[in-house]
Amino acid sequence: MPSMRDVARLANVSHQTVSRVINEHPSLRPETRQRVLDAMEALQYRPNRAARALVTSRSRTIGVLLGTRGEYGPSSSVAAIEEAAREAGYLVNTANLADGSPEALVEAVDHLLEQAIEGLVVIAPQVRVFDVLSDLRVGLPFVSLQSEPGELRTETSTHQMHGARLATEHLITLGHREIVHVAGAQDWIEADSRMRGFLDAISDADLRTHPPVLGDWTAEFGYYAGRELARRRDFTAVFAANDVMAIGLMHGFRDAGLDVPRAVSVVGFDDIPLAPHVWPPLTTVHQDFQALGRRAVALLLDEMHGTSEASEHEVAHRLVVRASAAPPLAT
Repeated sequence: MPSMRDVARLANVSHQTVSRVINEHPSLRPETRQRVLDAMEALQYRPNRAARALVTSRSRTIGVLLGTRGEYGPSSSVAAIEEAAREAGYLVNTANLADGSPEALVEAVDHLLEQAIEGLVVIAPQVRVFDVLSDLRVGLPFVSLQSEPGELRTETSTHQMHGARLATEHLITLGHREIVHVAGAQDWIEADSRMRGFLDAISDADLRTHPPVLGDWTAEFGYYAGRELARRRDFTAVFAANDVMAIGLMHGFRDAGLDVPRAVSVVGFDDIPLAPHVWPPLTTVHQDFQALGRRAVALLLDEMHGTSEASEHEVAHRLVVRASAAPPLAT
């Protein structure tokens, strides 16, 4: 493997100059810096990050605390975080929570701290995660993709409430007056925010409030809820807290003999890749998970470096209208 001295010989500089280039020292002439970079590329030289961390006391590593596995949204955000971090010269180390217990959280955070991370992105949607993080006093900058009100310097607001209002107001605009909400899992920040957005829209329209159905984000629960709700028939539309439950709902309604959207309208949340390909195609609220991931890195780097370069504009949601919602049948 080529060494730093090999690079120095090819670039006709000292090995100290190569070290300054690697460590982004500001005092080098641009032509010298470029000559060293060209030599590194020609030799396919890759700096030893472990050795560099010992010299600079910087790991150039960002930690990601992931509280969910396999879901489309968090997976997309992690991929964007890794890309944005790499562009900024950082590696990403991810720790998955084995479960929601405080012990699992402490273990995951300890693992990341052992990697000498310089900052932390939290993709852990449960309120209890932030309670434990606060008690741990991790002592380094961190941001969150969640939007728990009152969190100090940790939140990247994703306008969950606004997105839920968009979905609910769309149904109201279509003429629906009896709307049910199938909520997400309890203790999840997004579930609470989306429920509040729904309830605010219903209250503002002065409509009757149906008790929310407390779900768990799964298609299986959506299917079960659809079969049970079909027995009531005291509503004409449903806003589901995510697309997966919404798809299960439509399946349950169909098996119970209810046509979507003629008999009942359904709106989801997230705009997962499957949403346009179910029948009927699902009206939903689009979240740009990749933009959320990139923004989290920008905000974290701002906090780590004491700058304010990240845009002040949040990543906005938008309603995607498809065929699963329509005006209610005349009674």
